[in-house]
Amino acid sequence: MTSASQAPVPEARPVHPEHLGHVIFIAAAAAMGGFLFGYDSAVINGAVEAIRDRYDIGSAALAQVIAIALIGCAVGAAAAGRMADRIGRIRCMQISASLFTVSAIGSALPFALWDLAFWRIIGGFAIGMASVIGPAYIAEVSPPAYRGRLGSFQQAAIVVGIAISQLVNYAILNAADGDQRGQLLGVEAWQVMLGVMVIPAVLYGMLSFVIPESPRFLLEVGRRDRAREVLEEVEGDKIDLDARVAEIEAAMRRETKSTFKDLLGGSFLFLPIVWIGIGLSVFQQFVGINVAFYYSSTLWQSVGVDPTDSFFYSFTTSIINIIGTVIAMIFVDRIGRKPLALIGSVGMAIGLGLEAWAFSYDLVDGKLPATQGWVALIAAHVFVLFFALSWGVVVWVFLGEMFPNRIRAAALGVAASAQWIANWAITASFPSLADWNLSATYVIYTCFAVLSIPFVLKFVKETKGKALEEMG
Repeated sequence: MTSASQAPVPEARPVHPEHLGHVIFIAAAAAMGGFLFGYDSAVINGAVEAIRDRYDIGSAALAQVIAIALIGCAVGAAAAGRMADRIGRIRCMQISASLFTVSAIGSALPFALWDLAFWRIIGGFAIGMASVIGPAYIAEVSPPAYRGRLGSFQQAAIVVGIAISQLVNYAILNAADGDQRGQLLGVEAWQVMLGVMVIPAVLYGMLSFVIPESPRFLLEVGRRDRAREVLEEVEGDKIDLDARVAEIEAAMRRETKSTFKDLLGGSFLFLPIVWIGIGLSVFQQFVGINVAFYYSSTLWQSVGVDPTDSFFYSFTTSIINIIGTVIAMIFVDRIGRKPLALIGSVGMAIGLGLEAWAFSYDLVDGKLPATQGWVALIAAHVFVLFFALSWGVVVWVFLGEMFPNRIRAAALGVAASAQWIANWAITASFPSLADWNLSATYVIYTCFAVLSIPFVLKFVKETKGKALEEMG
């Protein structure tokens, strides 16, 4: 084969695939990992109070059971890239689906609190794998002309997974007459909530057997003929397959593996651009977004909302999350990442501030006063909407674009790790903080939303319309 240094590699021109429906099916099947990511992350919301009651534990212990899955997430995300390079993307999907299935069964049938925590870690490992494998696989099998739109399937699947988990929880609670510990199918209702995830997990595993391996991995392991077949399958037979294969191989030869050492520099350990990425990740979590998905039912019940209604409000919040994500997908390339982040910060600060104000009032007969109750409910939806249409999507876009080529992979890994750690900190601390002072807790989240504004204005540079080679 002619080397890249001897002759220029012809660039394959983006074309419309002949079987676009099939390509969409492949991307949607891979995005089932994202659906399970969202579903598993949020389904625990319906079981929080039942777990507290069944095992008679305080807020600190409860928080560790809820947050411990994030330890598994961090490990799974860190391991997934290397595993995918060794055994392939499809095999990793099958392992992830198996772990989701085992976690769902184990979580639904725990015999002790530590047992439940263990299965939560296994589920977290599957989430971490899915968060890495899904986007990488979709990018590698998508025709160039459709890569952006197909790539958005992963984020869309995550928010849909969150919403479906809340809808399923709501339906199960109603079937159990509003009692999270009510008997249903021979077990308690909250156990059914956690066990239902077996269905999408098995479906994910089945779908992984009918979609093709990534052409890039096939070329890495020397299966050139099969790589050509897959490229023809997803891009049609009218493209120059030799050119596409040569293009991918040339890109693989040009790549350099960035290491942690490449990120070091100056007197503050990391290069400034790495700290900016870490800052974006931390601010995204420190506004308390995951409180809305892990603890919203508990939150509403703590201020006097009926359990069934609290589950319904969790579902409506998830619908708002989907709407906001769609808005972000529409506007992120039109008005830019930085303006969208600033709009989101202002909106989040207003929503969180109003929640802090509403929760500062004393309960009357176990409930917030009517006015404050409605303000809290509306403000919670406003907060989630502005997060979803901005920081929920924009941070991931920034992290994928802002780093120089030579450190992109390693820097993205550090920033993603910072996000998991920040997520854990918020998730583990909320129950104890809420017991201390719910209003003050939301004041803290409001402060982070406000501080994110000068952070973005001063340190974050717009990446819209710039080639990746211009970054740094």
